[in-house]
Amino acid sequence: MPFSDFHGNAEMIHRLRDMLARDRFPHAVVLSGGQGSGKYTLATMVARAMNCLEQPLTDGLPDFCGKCSNCIRIAQLEDLDSRCAEAIEAREGLKETEKKETRLFIQTHPDVMVIPPDPPQMMIKVDQVRRVIDHIYFRPSEGRERVFIFSDSAFMKEAANSLLKILEEPPEFATIFLITENAGELLPTIRSRCMVLALRNLALPEIESYLAKHRPEWRPTERTLVARLSEGAVGRARNFDLAGYSAAREHALVILRTALRTGEHSELFKITESYRAGAEGREKLELLLRCLYSLLQDLLFLNGSSTELVRNTDLLPALQKLSQAAEFEWLSSASDRLAEVERGMRRNLLRSLSLDAFEAALERN
Repeated sequence: MPFSDFHGNAEMIHRLRDMLARDRFPHAVVLSGGQGSGKYTLATMVARAMNCLEQPLTDGLPDFCGKCSNCIRIAQLEDLDSRCAEAIEAREGLKETEKKETRLFIQTHPDVMVIPPDPPQMMIKVDQVRRVIDHIYFRPSEGRERVFIFSDSAFMKEAANSLLKILEEPPEFATIFLITENAGELLPTIRSRCMVLALRNLALPEIESYLAKHRPEWRPTERTLVARLSEGAVGRARNFDLAGYSAAREHALVILRTALRTGEHSELFKITESYRAGAEGREKLELLLRCLYSLLQDLLFLNGSSTELVRNTDLLPALQKLSQAAEFEWLSSASDRLAEVERGMRRNLLRSLSLDAFEAALERN
């Protein structure tokens, strides 16, 4: 996967490669953009270009071969979820005392390290930053540049302050990437010491064109739906679970229809009873809540005569019919009640009962 395979944001890609060509790459870069915009993928691509053994040029600018030992090992970082799951599993196998002192790091190449948020708080901790400080001043062993990728911007206060020490006196052979959805989440003192680059959202036709090539099994209406739901993030569109979303959305529609029309509840109870305890049940409920929020937002757009903003376009006739009974006050109350269900999830309340209570609270007299 060379740079040419990165979809969208061509100007930014050219800028990064030009800095590599002129040997003017900054010591620290903040890559911001929405979920699925390709921030992490881009960071790993730059790490490969920095350390590729072949050092190919494409259009006169640095690229990477994807075939040398350095490229292959760094590419193993791309599936971050799998690498994190492996690291967490390895930590669980340690003794209790060792487990408490062990922090999460992902490293498939000696010169490239990924620092993910550490569970259970899912934040970057001071011990992780101290590990980076201990390693960053050693020269590369197999490549030309040491690369450290912080895959999230959720830093604990002490960790953020420790990071400043590195940014103030970085070695010339090391580069730090900070990945974030919103650069404003980082301390101003951190941002001022980095180059901040934002990946733009892609236009709807760009996403649809990409999906036509990479997901040809989807119908045009399905590609349009996914393109709208992905909100300009090509990574989110590529990995979109269309079958799972469609199933959860059907459940969401039943809940909203029952609340608005106060009809038969037997179908509703069958659905809510299927949301049980456990990790799988939690993921299922989280997807249902996302669908409910999405449908409520579309109903709000329809109430405001903004049909062009509706995302669930394949359901437009059904949503227009529902919107006739869903005035603004009801939609506002539904959003508030949905937030209560989310809070109940954090308190481990019975999921099926929470959904029943949500529907009952919104039922029209």
